[in-house]
Amino acid sequence: MTLSRLQSEIAPAVERVLKGVLSPLNSPPSEELFQMLSYHLGWSGEGAGPKARGKRVRPLIVALCAGASGGEWQASLPAGAAVELVHNFSLIHDDIEDNSPLRRGRPTIWKLWGVPQAINAGDAMFSLANRTILDLEETASPETALEAAKLLQNTCLDLTRGQFLDLSYETRIDLTPDDYWPMVSGKTAALLRCCTELGGLVAGAGQGRREALRDFGHNLGLAFQVQDDLLGIWGEAGTTGKSVQSDLVEGKKSLPVLFGLSKGGDFAARWAEGPIQAEEVQSAAEQLAAEGAYDFTRARAAELTRKAQQALEQADLQGEHATALRELTDFLLQREM
Repeated sequence: MTLSRLQSEIAPAVERVLKGVLSPLNSPPSEELFQMLSYHLGWSGEGAGPKARGKRVRPLIVALCAGASGGEWQASLPAGAAVELVHNFSLIHDDIEDNSPLRRGRPTIWKLWGVPQAINAGDAMFSLANRTILDLEETASPETALEAAKLLQNTCLDLTRGQFLDLSYETRIDLTPDDYWPMVSGKTAALLRCCTELGGLVAGAGQGRREALRDFGHNLGLAFQVQDDLLGIWGEAGTTGKSVQSDLVEGKKSLPVLFGLSKGGDFAARWAEGPIQAEEVQSAAEQLAAEGAYDFTRARAAELTRKAQQALEQADLQGEHATALRELTDFLLQREM
């Protein structure tokens, strides 16, 4: 596959840039801070390796969009690395806010070093992202670097808005499916939208192509999240790689849950009684499906997938990077149940 071949070129280059960005911290008196960030990025500590690093999908999307828009993907590396740092900054803080003890099967930073140091580590990751995006001065142009920095900062604000809504929804009982979209537009779609637009920006794409890329990234993020919500309740653990009990047991206000609550039926009545227990997951999922949540969520995932694919075609991308981008889109949006 074209995607596999190009990913084998792009991924090591991304890691080299990320390691170069962090390397100044690996000296007195900040070695332990470096170790925290290195651990979170999957380079060190018990269980280090590909699984601990994650997929690095976001810098891959930046590079493919740049190459498919007629630019050199290598020029986009500072932008891709900056987005990956922002993504990981958000994960460090999310783990604290969600009281999550594990990330990719390993203890989270706050579990190992405590909450104050983890907050500081996330802040360091955020600061490094803002420095790294400006390296586009050297690979692209000063004008591109400035515009990219503005785009990244606006995206970070969108991320925090989305996280604010996610946290505030935990205690609200008046939510409907309409409340879902502004939350996931910030938490999930904003950064993918930034990735696709950054790729076009670095390549010097025209306004029309950049708008199409922005729409592609936005709908890609929404479709991915909706499908993730679907898999989080009705997926097979062996396929998804995570417990299918988590979304219902953890009380996540996912799209199918909000749909079920809006119906005011048996599922809503059970939800109002308190947390769903592990042994109730199957019956709760069956009740949700019977009330129409499965069909509703699947239909929305299919609709958003079509929108993402249409926007990608409207961008009129060319060459092997465009082929790889289509392959990646299919991979992300056609995960099996």
